[in-house]
Amino acid sequence: MDQRKGREANGGGLAEATASRLRFEDPDEEEEEVGMEVEENSAAAAGAEGEGEGGEEVIGNDKTSADYYFDSYSHFGIHEEMLKDVVRTKSYQNVITQNSFLFKDKVVLDVGAGTGILSLFCAKAGAKHVYAIECSQMADMAKEIVKANGYSDVITVIKGKVEEIELPVPKVDVIISEWMGYFLLFENMLNTVLYARDKWLADGGVVLPDKASLHLTAIEDAEYKEDKIEFWNNVYGFDMRCIKKQAMMEPLVDTVDANQIVTNCQLLKTMDISKMTPGDASFTVPFKLVAERNDYIHALVAYFNVSFTKCHKMMGFSTGPRSKATHWKQTVLYLEDVITICEGETLTGSMTVTPNKKNPRDIDIKLKYTLNGHRCQVSRTQHYKMR
Repeated sequence: MDQRKGREANGGGLAEATASRLRFEDPDEEEEEVGMEVEENSAAAAGAEGEGEGGEEVIGNDKTSADYYFDSYSHFGIHEEMLKDVVRTKSYQNVITQNSFLFKDKVVLDVGAGTGILSLFCAKAGAKHVYAIECSQMADMAKEIVKANGYSDVITVIKGKVEEIELPVPKVDVIISEWMGYFLLFENMLNTVLYARDKWLADGGVVLPDKASLHLTAIEDAEYKEDKIEFWNNVYGFDMRCIKKQAMMEPLVDTVDANQIVTNCQLLKTMDISKMTPGDASFTVPFKLVAERNDYIHALVAYFNVSFTKCHKMMGFSTGPRSKATHWKQTVLYLEDVITICEGETLTGSMTVTPNKKNPRDIDIKLKYTLNGHRCQVSRTQHYKMR
């Protein structure tokens, strides 16, 4: 049986290494209320199928699969998935509604607004004006959503790329964005947020969220690796290991069970969005993972945490295996070796992360790891490509 079918991350607190001096709010509080809001927004988006009332043409109804390939964020299904991610959406809602002092009578810039949900939260919290920038065709739908909810005088939706548009105001007080991608940096808008920060954020202004951190752990995953990777060794009697090599290079985005974790969880990299430069998204960092039991290691797992430190009290969320599952899940990097590790032994190494030269939204990862254990000695370098 495929152990990942129906797999859900265990609820509960953060992994040990992620809990240091940071207590995240539980976004599940008042979950029923946010569920109603998500349902309403999803229903509005779902209306894009077919014609509207009276037979009028509906925004985005003429799009083809080719359009979606080049403009995937025009499809309402992606936004439905994100809106229904309660950890994500409720966390942002809590930050905004419980910290109105950050938004009351302030000019806000929403980078990558999508359906405009964050802009609506900000307007409801008393923002003086919100400029919602969205590059995809969803901007047209966002305008309709803003109008339908009576916020057209507070929210201005601007369709276009952040790097190419001009705002009607010289500066903004707050920049808010949900820019994170898989593995934190895959297909994300971080550089776009930094561009907007440098161009429009007023002195003393805030970027939300303002901190993000990448973490690493190791897991036992024999059954799934056998099913997805070793499968290519013998396919109906034929050797297809050339595909296996390619499969090993592609990180898997999936939900990992907390019971699979074999080692401690280590902080790899912290990013301060209010101060960092675009070049800080490229880095090489060491890691040291200590086995908590005798077991095998088949893969390393990366996940990220997001923090809002400008709030009355620290707020944020984790995408780790010991936290409630999100649409980001975790990123699994399968190892060529099956590592036998004993309790207390240490897997050491380094991870290098760089944007792909041809497509900076893609990520190249180089992993070096070494173990000199009682039952296993190994040293290897592997390369991964998130595409």
